[in-house]
Amino acid sequence: MKTASRRDFLKVAGLGLASLAAPRVFAAGARKPNVIVILADDLGFADVGFNGCKDIATPNIDALAKNGVRCTSGYVSHPFCSPTRAGLMTGRYQQRFGHENNPTWLPEDTKVGLPLSETFLAKQLGAAGYATGAIGKWHLGAAPCFHPNERGFAEYFGFRGGGHMYLPDEKNPLPQEKTWQVEYRIPLNRNKESVTHTGYMTDILSDEAVAFIGRHKAGPFFLYLAYNAVHTPLQAPEKYLARFPNISDEKRRTYAAMNSAMDDGIGRVTEALRKHGLEQDTLIFFLSDNGGPITVVPCSNTPLRGGKGQVLEGGIRVPFVACWPGTLPAGAVYNEPVIALDLLPTALALAGAQPPEKPLDGVNLVPHLTGANKAAPHERLFWRTGGGSGWAVREGRYKLLKSTGEQQSHLYDLAADIGEEHDLAAEKPDVVKRLTAAFEAWNAQLVPPIFESPRPGPKKQQQQQQQKKKAKAK
Repeated sequence: MKTASRRDFLKVAGLGLASLAAPRVFAAGARKPNVIVILADDLGFADVGFNGCKDIATPNIDALAKNGVRCTSGYVSHPFCSPTRAGLMTGRYQQRFGHENNPTWLPEDTKVGLPLSETFLAKQLGAAGYATGAIGKWHLGAAPCFHPNERGFAEYFGFRGGGHMYLPDEKNPLPQEKTWQVEYRIPLNRNKESVTHTGYMTDILSDEAVAFIGRHKAGPFFLYLAYNAVHTPLQAPEKYLARFPNISDEKRRTYAAMNSAMDDGIGRVTEALRKHGLEQDTLIFFLSDNGGPITVVPCSNTPLRGGKGQVLEGGIRVPFVACWPGTLPAGAVYNEPVIALDLLPTALALAGAQPPEKPLDGVNLVPHLTGANKAAPHERLFWRTGGGSGWAVREGRYKLLKSTGEQQSHLYDLAADIGEEHDLAAEKPDVVKRLTAAFEAWNAQLVPPIFESPRPGPKKQQQQQQQKKKAKAK
């Protein structure tokens, strides 16, 4: 049987339609596109070349932007780790089902994790005929019921906690504020079997991704590659450290080496696609799970204000690229706000997969990125943290936010003031009133957090207090 052409597929897939009201129907023999989501961890907004980084070369990440679409207003749905991943995997604001904090490592607790009532992207794509694999950091619950193999991933390799040691050498201690996180030294998993940690973690995860592509080159496949780079602890072998002799700050040098190792791994992933002739059959998303933690490591979110844990732009706006050679325009820049919640409905539309019963908060991005749909993907985007102690809403050029610990909200014109320096709340009370009402209406649909984040150590608590004081001073 003759395989349908890529043009035939695009016609049948209905890429000019953003709706997910019904699953797509594909011509016999039409190849559905592969989908790869590459998620960095705690990557600074300005620590990739396409966002202006000068001291850390990221040629392979930059190549994704060169060959795809760079989303300048690319967001995640929360300013820190696990809630962002919960939103990405479900296409829904995670506060709708109470996943608003990081889960503590409690393998015996079946409540501390992403609720079983929610359907994962992997399960929906698996039902549509996709091979599904997750590699790297999980952080969506430690109990067996939350294991990736139970949430739709046929293959899993990685660690299920919030982080891990990069080097197996026990002489590399955790920073003081991390000693309470026992998951940093747990065995790796290959599916549900324990695996001994050997080698450098970032390289190991890249090896696994390349092998997955080779096993499933006949397609279609969905690969979720969740690096723990560049999250602490700051650890890198000499072969990567040696690339940065001119960075005098040792922490920045190690951070750069970790970033470079991840970039190498992404290059190996794209090379595997080229080797198997899959470049034009594969949509790749690259993004970070939140902004860089500027009070913890010497990362950079320039020109954004704030960092991880905050609803300021530096906490939620991230490097964000969509690359699909031959379908998405190469080297394009897309300025309308998009969010990680959009990845699930995009993948479902391309796969012709059955949409979930629960309403989604994301949209199919492909028609917007190709220019087939000229409208903005979202009328508004929302954020909430701490059960409502901090929140934000963006509508077009305007963003209204209230930071944790503050009583007053602040209004910024992001088109003219990306650094959120000039509060317009007093000048534009009508905008403040409209966006406050919009947030309150959205917030009324949400539920309280169903579990609390792990308690930080003394050093971390001090850093958080300093971060709050700096934000308040500005």
